[in-house]
Amino acid sequence: MLGEIVGQIRPMRALEIAVIIAGALDSNSSDLTNVQLKRTAALLTARMPTVLATYHRLRQGLDPVAPRDDLGHSANFLWMLNGREPNELEARVFDVAMILHAEHEMNASTFSALVTASTLSDMYSATASAIGTLKGPLHGGANEAVYKTVEAIAVEANIATHVEGMLGRGERVMGIGHRVYKTTDPRANILEKLGHQLAETSPDRKYFDLSLKLRDYLARKLEGKPLYPNVDFFSASVYKMLGIPSDLYTPIFAMSRITGWTAHMLEQYADNRLVRPNALYEGADNREYVPVEKR
Repeated sequence: MLGEIVGQIRPMRALEIAVIIAGALDSNSSDLTNVQLKRTAALLTARMPTVLATYHRLRQGLDPVAPRDDLGHSANFLWMLNGREPNELEARVFDVAMILHAEHEMNASTFSALVTASTLSDMYSATASAIGTLKGPLHGGANEAVYKTVEAIAVEANIATHVEGMLGRGERVMGIGHRVYKTTDPRANILEKLGHQLAETSPDRKYFDLSLKLRDYLARKLEGKPLYPNVDFFSASVYKMLGIPSDLYTPIFAMSRITGWTAHMLEQYADNRLVRPNALYEGADNREYVPVEKR
């Protein structure tokens, strides 16, 4: 019964709800002293992996797996998620992936977290704001979209037809291009190297191999344009080889980025000023007021 209820809640919504509940149950949530804020940041960082892994287990009708004191942060998540202790390579690859996603300057979700924090709302509410922003497909979800693209292509022979169809419909090939980087995202280079290592023993290596072929085809297709793989491009197949379902890719992004979000929030709270952007009005001037009954 519980599994059916949990299964009706989408992963990012489940994470958002869990953060809000954690805040509701924390009697010190409104304490914005630096010592307490650091404690809250640590609690959020520690709890997110447990929440996501437990959510996934319950929706499968499986019992949750308790975290272990002898495993590190990243290895513990894979253990709780799959019920199998990751080997040394798997733990290291996922740990690196978490580090690569932990922080990336003033993006949309970080900004929304700071806007909320600047009102002197609590860290849980600011984190929920960030998760809600990341949930939008124009910010988070790119690596899940990459996985769906690769899954739809299925075999190398379909790459050209599938890509041409996407471009013909005006669709973006996710995982390619970045607002900041005008060359290959350096994080993508690191994940590609780790992907090669995982692929040596993974039964799901076809997703990684196909990603390489897709990358090469796009490089030829988009030659001369500043569009190169970003961090999401290879994280999709790397996560697949780690046994992570694709609809958890964006929540895992949040699970990693909580460290970056809270680091920014600590700075905001320490030297706070209300974030209130201005807007430029471009409407009509001097409009005459017309009473409602005469409209």
